[in-house]
Amino acid sequence: MGKTVITEQKKSLLQACMDRAVAEKECAGVGLMVLSEGEEVCFLAAGQADLDKQTPMERDTIGHLYSMSKPITAAAAWLLIQDGLLELYEPVGNYIESFRNQMVCVSAAPGTVPAGQPMGREQRVACGGYLVPAQSPVLIRDLLNMTSGLTYGGDSLSERETSRVIQEAIDRLDTAQPMTTMELAERIGACPLEFHPGSQMRYGLSADILGAVIERVTGMRFGAFLAERLFDPLEMKDTAFHVPEEKRDRLAGEYVCENGTITRYHGNNLAIRDDAAPNAFESGGAGLFSTLSDYAHFASMMMALGTWKGKEILRPETVRFMTQGELSPAQQITFNWTGQEGYSYANLMRTLRWPEQAGVIGHKGEYGWDGWLGPYFCNDPESRTTFLMMLQRKDYGTGTLTRRLRNIVFS
Repeated sequence: MGKTVITEQKKSLLQACMDRAVAEKECAGVGLMVLSEGEEVCFLAAGQADLDKQTPMERDTIGHLYSMSKPITAAAAWLLIQDGLLELYEPVGNYIESFRNQMVCVSAAPGTVPAGQPMGREQRVACGGYLVPAQSPVLIRDLLNMTSGLTYGGDSLSERETSRVIQEAIDRLDTAQPMTTMELAERIGACPLEFHPGSQMRYGLSADILGAVIERVTGMRFGAFLAERLFDPLEMKDTAFHVPEEKRDRLAGEYVCENGTITRYHGNNLAIRDDAAPNAFESGGAGLFSTLSDYAHFASMMMALGTWKGKEILRPETVRFMTQGELSPAQQITFNWTGQEGYSYANLMRTLRWPEQAGVIGHKGEYGWDGWLGPYFCNDPESRTTFLMMLQRKDYGTGTLTRRLRNIVFS
């Protein structure tokens, strides 16, 4: 395919779509950047990054990436894999003690006892079944593919125990002993798993544990490793696990958009500080702050099979392997999110495997991810197009506006 061209007609459609979303209070503000073969061909914005300050959304507006941190964490892990310091089939327990001899909570019919040591009566009631030894250890591959059995919060035993650890991390944010990346990983490893590793796919804290593994392998804080191997070489000057005071005027506000009203969101979801102050917990799954301009450098490096401005960051075959994976058929059954039809998952990213099933226009081989507050990234190798969006709306992820803008760009 030739270079992607965003015609004036498409720009008008994109701008109108964004203006309409702001007018209808679907979001406070939104920025859109489209690249072709690593070169910017379109930047458009609508609304405000911060309603109180009336600051417009710009290329260098700093936003909370939340789960759009995950592709960067995957790239960090693959730096170590291509250097021979880590490999996919290693047990996580080689690096984090609590991941050895893990247990799984399984349901059981009355009067039956599954293989393994059953719990006592009170624990049995709380679990809704029995704790049994995991059939296999959590592997590095499971962390990258979200097949680890780790969860976020919820109602099951595993989810409740995970929620307790996350809540404690939140409660300790402003204390003299905040929870660190490694402590959180050690505590999560002691929680029962939701399922036997490798048997299903479940979105959860896998990327956060991977960040702790990287710390153990390198002997560096996770953020320092990312800066040395990714952010500095890629000139991602505004990407980090916190925002320095002198840059806070560019930090976008977080908003709740419901029933035609927009209100400011205040909260430290998943122990990520909403004030962007330094955090002892450097979350590989949700903790990074960045800009459209910075993320474009990372996306362009991936599109160029690991090279940026003549510097090799990742090797070409590493990037090919990273971006062509998919879940097994059994695992795929549990990746059934509305809006993700046609996609599989691998290396902390969605991968478009069956375009005919998708709910958006796209090509086989597209990959990327998004975040809880609405930022969105995808690379489409077939058309050599990168699509990047920044907004900051609670519980948005991949929303209506995202799909509308995608369909204009890729149609």
